[in-house]
Amino acid sequence: MIRTSSPLVPRLNSLFDMSAESEALPATSPVLLPVALDQTYDYLARPGVDLAPGAFILVPFGPQTRIGVVWDRVVGFSDKPVNVKKLKMVVERIDVPPLPQLSMRFAEWIAKYTLSPLGMVLRMMMGAQAAFEPQKPRTGVRAAEGAHLPPRMTPARLKAMETAGDGLIRAKSALAAEAGVSSGVVDGLVQAGLLVEVLIPERSYRAPNPDFAATTFGEHQIPAVETLRAAVDGRNFSVTLLDGVTGSGKTEVYFEAVARTLAQGRQVVIMLPEIALTSQFMDRFTRRFGAAPVEWHSALSGPERGRIWRAAATGGARVVVGARSALFLPYENLGLIIVDEEHDPGFKQDDRVHYQARDMAVVRGNLGKIPVILASATPSIESHVNARTAKYRHIVLPGRFSGVEMPEVSAIDLRRHPPDRGRWLSPPLVQAMVEARGRGQQSLLYLNRRGYAPLTLCNKCGHRFECPQCTAWLVEHRFRKRLNCHHCGFMLPIPEKCPKCAEPDCMVACGPGIERIAEEVAERFPDARLALLSSDLIPGLIEMREMIHRIEKGEIDIIIGTQIVAKGHNFPDLNLVGIVDGDLGLGQADPRAAERSFQLMHQVTGRAGRALAKGRGFVQTHMPEHPVMQAIISGDRDAFIESEIRQRQLGMLPPYGRLAALIVTAREKDMAERYAREIARRAPAAERIEVLGPAEAPIFVVRGRFRWRLLVKAPRELDIQGYLRAWLAEMPEIKGDLRLSVDVDPYSFM
Repeated sequence: MIRTSSPLVPRLNSLFDMSAESEALPATSPVLLPVALDQTYDYLARPGVDLAPGAFILVPFGPQTRIGVVWDRVVGFSDKPVNVKKLKMVVERIDVPPLPQLSMRFAEWIAKYTLSPLGMVLRMMMGAQAAFEPQKPRTGVRAAEGAHLPPRMTPARLKAMETAGDGLIRAKSALAAEAGVSSGVVDGLVQAGLLVEVLIPERSYRAPNPDFAATTFGEHQIPAVETLRAAVDGRNFSVTLLDGVTGSGKTEVYFEAVARTLAQGRQVVIMLPEIALTSQFMDRFTRRFGAAPVEWHSALSGPERGRIWRAAATGGARVVVGARSALFLPYENLGLIIVDEEHDPGFKQDDRVHYQARDMAVVRGNLGKIPVILASATPSIESHVNARTAKYRHIVLPGRFSGVEMPEVSAIDLRRHPPDRGRWLSPPLVQAMVEARGRGQQSLLYLNRRGYAPLTLCNKCGHRFECPQCTAWLVEHRFRKRLNCHHCGFMLPIPEKCPKCAEPDCMVACGPGIERIAEEVAERFPDARLALLSSDLIPGLIEMREMIHRIEKGEIDIIIGTQIVAKGHNFPDLNLVGIVDGDLGLGQADPRAAERSFQLMHQVTGRAGRALAKGRGFVQTHMPEHPVMQAIISGDRDAFIESEIRQRQLGMLPPYGRLAALIVTAREKDMAERYAREIARRAPAAERIEVLGPAEAPIFVVRGRFRWRLLVKAPRELDIQGYLRAWLAEMPEIKGDLRLSVDVDPYSFM
C-alpha cells in the first residue's frame, strides 16, 4: 500500500514504540514522483540505504517501479491515519548526484506560481533519462603500440591507420567516418592486430579559461563591463538589463561577467531562444575562453543528455548554453544566469507546465542569491518597466562596436508601389536588390510564413483545403509536393484533381510563403546563389549550421527566411534587408502584437550593415502610418515604448495587470462547451477581478479537440493564483476526455 505523506506518521511510530509488542519499524521518507500529482508519498527505508533528501530512488508505484526523489518535507498530505506497516519499501537508491535543495525550492515555487502539479515540475528537472540508467561501458579502437605495417596494405587500410596514428581512442564508426572508409576495413585492422579495442573513458568537458584571451572595449562598453563584474563580485541577487542595439557587442560585454564567475569557481548558464542556430555563438565563446561551452538542447542524443545532466550536478559542466530547459539542470554551484534575446517569445513554454523561462530565471537567481543578466536589442515591455522602477539595473549600449551606423529603414507603401501581377516583391525592393548584387553584397528577404502558400483552393468550385483535425487551412509546401497543417502535423500529397468536383489541374495557391518568394527571386536573379532558412526545409542541426556557415563565408547571395533569421546572426556581407509583409503580425487579438511586430522587424533589419558599410532596410506595408511602422522607419524606439507602456497602463495589461487563461478541450463540441459554461458559472465573485468568456478559441479545433477559452484579468497587486485555486476547488469533476489547462501569464491567445 502507498499512502499520501502525513504528519501523523511520526505520531503513529511513537504509538508503535510504546506498544509492548511493537518492534522497531524502519523510518519513513516522503518521496516525490515525476507524475501529474501534487503530493509526496511515504515509503519505508530499506536497511542500509541512505535516503538523504534529494536522493534519487526506485520505488513501487502501483503496478510499476518508478524513479522518485526523497523530498525534504511533506507535500499535500492527507489527515487519514494509515497503518505504517502497510507502507511499501524503497527498492534501491540510484547512483547519481542528489537533487540540490535549491532545486527543490525552485520546483515548489514554479508549481505554486503556475498552478502545475509539483511532480510535473520535477519531471522537467529529470529531463535526461539516461542519467538515471546504469552507465554502459563503451569500447573503441586505437593504434596498437609497436605494431608494424605489413608490406602490402590497401589504400583504405592505410587511410584508417594514418587517422589512428595520433593515438586517440575512437569508436569504430567514428574512425571509419573520419578516415572515409567502411567499418569492415576497421574490423579487418582489429583482426590483423594493427588496431586494439579499448574502453572509451567517459567524456569530460574541457573547462573554459577566463584568462584565455583579452577583449578590447569601446568607451560605452567599459562602464557596462565594470557594472557586470561588480554584480558578480557582490555574490548576491541582482537583475541587470543589458540593452544594446544590434551589433553593439552585448555578448562580449557579458562574457566578462562569465569570466569573473569562472574565476570564482562557479558555474554559468546562458539561455538562448534558438540553441540549434548558435554556431556563431559557440565560435565566439571558444575564441574568448579557449574551450567551447556545454550545449543543452533537444537535438542531443539521450546518452549525451545524461552525461551533461551528471556534469552539471557535479560541477564538471562549467558553462552550459542551452534552451529554456537548461535552467532546470541540477547545478552544483551556479553563480550566474544570462538570458540572451530576453524578449523572445520562445522562452515561454505552453505545454504541460506553462512558464516563462525569462521570469523563472529571475526567480532562480533570487532563490540562489546570484546575479541575472537579461540581454536584448529590443527588451520586453516588462523588462523596460522593471528597469524604470529600479527593480533592474539598466545598462545601455547606444552604438555599434564597429562604428557603422544603424541601417536606414524605409517603408514601401504597397498601395502606391504594388508588386507586378502574380509577384510579391515591389519594384523599389527589387531595384535595391539589383543594386546590392551589383556591389557584391548579400540581401535578405524576411517573411514569417513557411511553405509555398498559406491556402490552396480549387478555381473551379472554390473548395478550400482545410485540416480534418483543426480549424486551419492546409499550407502548400510545393518543394515537398504536399499540403501540411502546422498545428497538428497532418499532411497529404498535393492532389492532381479537386476532391470535391474532380476537376483536374485546378489547384490555385493563394498568398505567399517563403518558397513562393524563393521561386520569384530565382526567376528575377537566375545567377544568384539562394539559401532558404526555415525549420521545415533544413533536416537537422548539422545542416542548419552548415548553411549559416556558408552565408557567413559569403557563399550565398540572397537569403530568404522566416523568423529564424532574426535570432542574433552576424552576416558580415549582408547589406540589404527586405520585409515582404510588415503587416502580418499586426491584426491579431493579442496585447503583445504591436510589441512583437516591432521587435521582429527591428531585429531583422538590424542584421544589415553590421560590419563595413551602412545597411538598408525596406518594409513592404499597406499601413505605413501605423505606429509600429512609424517607429521602425524613424528608428525612434523610445517613442514606441512610451506609447506601448501608456496603452498597457490604460488597459491594465501586463506588466500593470495580471492575466490567466483557462482552456477547456474535448473531442465532443457540446461537452467542451457545457463544461466551459459550468466552470464560468462557478467563478468566485471578486470586486476587481474580471472573468471573460467562455468563448470559442480563435483556432477552435486542434488535433480533433474543440477548444473553449476563458480569460481572467486582475490588477497587478491582487493574488490571481489564490483566486484561481479557490475557483479550481469549486469546479465540477473532469470526466471522460475533458481536459482543463491553466496558463498564468499567457503569451498565446489562439
